[in-house]
Order: sequence, then structure tokens, then C-alpha cells
Amino acid sequence: MIRVVLIDDHEMVRMGLAAYLGTQPDIEVIGEASDGKEGVRLVLDKKPDVVLMDLVMEKMDGIAATSQIMKETSEVKVIVLTSFIDDEKVYPVIEAGAFSYLLKTSSAADIARAIRSASKGEPVVEARVTNKMMERMRAPKETAPHLELTPRELEVFYLVGEGKSNQEIAEALFIGIKTVKTHVSNILHKLQLEDRTQIAIYAHRHGLVK
Repeated sequence: MIRVVLIDDHEMVRMGLAAYLGTQPDIEVIGEASDGKEGVRLVLDKKPDVVLMDLVMEKMDGIAATSQIMKETSEVKVIVLTSFIDDEKVYPVIEAGAFSYLLKTSSAADIARAIRSASKGEPVVEARVTNKMMERMRAPKETAPHLELTPRELEVFYLVGEGKSNQEIAEALFIGIKTVKTHVSNILHKLQLEDRTQIAIYAHRHGLVK
């Protein structure tokens, strides 16, 4: 028997889910909560196999509740059941440890199947949510500005970060002081910095120099 807890602030939603799931021979609803805070207490007390979690609730939302539950136990599988697929909801709750993600437009039969899948360790994610996740993965990744520097500019950058003067840099790299100044100017422009001090600060903040 798969033991399920329902966490949703809409009583009619809980009643409908409980009524349908109660007809399933292998699923038992062992508790209901109307907000995340109450839900966390209920889950830790009842220790269900699966939780159906709404996202937008008072006192504690589904993201915070999921995070708290997963900190306390890794055994339970949290299935998000919500009307929202915006980035501010999808990614945080998945990062918090949600196992599956369904929309409330899902049929009762689909929800029951997702519960069975979760109990077997098989996640189910709404197609539109999967598409959003794939689009995010395909999006161009932002690169650190210093990675746009040329190899020679990087050499100058590191030496400036170490507090070397133009003369010391010129001697270390066997180039003229005028060339060093040109490289420093290019570095300032590419990193959108104002002076050599800011270059040093940037280098230390990014752990590029000791």
C-alpha cells in the first residue's frame, strides 16, 4: 500500500483527491494539511511514501515545505501538484528536492499513476515543465568577463592582480612598458573596471590570485 499525504490550501482540491485516491486499491491517503508548515509536521509524524504538494500556500509555501521535508528525510517522494509553471516556481522547488512535477490540469488517473511511479523511484514531469527545463539547459551560459581576455592580456591581468608595476610586468614578460599599458587599458575596458586597484580586487574575488 502506498501511503500518501495531501498538502493543499484548497479544501475542495484535497477532498476531490482524497475521494478518488480512496478508490484505488494500492493507495491510502493517511493525512491532509492546508499549509506547508502544517504539512511538514504531518509528513514527519506520519512518514508517508509520497506527498502531493501545492506550491502557493500561506504560512509556508510548497518550495519551503519541500526543502524542509527533504532536509529531514530523503525517503519520501514529493510530487508537486500546482497550476504554476513559471521559472520562479519550477526551478526552486526542483532544486529543493521535488521528485515529480504535475499540473492541476492533470487527470485523476494521471495523478494516481504518478504516485505509483514515484513509489517505484520513477519521476514524472509535466511535458511543459520538461520543455522549460530543456530550454534553460540549451540557453547560452554566461561566461566570466576575464575569460574573454587574450592569452597575453591574461598574463598581464594576473600580474596586475599580484600588485606588479608596469615596469615589473614588462620585465617579466619581456615586452615594452607601452605595450603593458595597452594591455592594461584593454583589460579595464573588457572587464568594465576603472583602474588597476579594481583589477586586483576582481582577481582576488574570483580566486585568480593568492
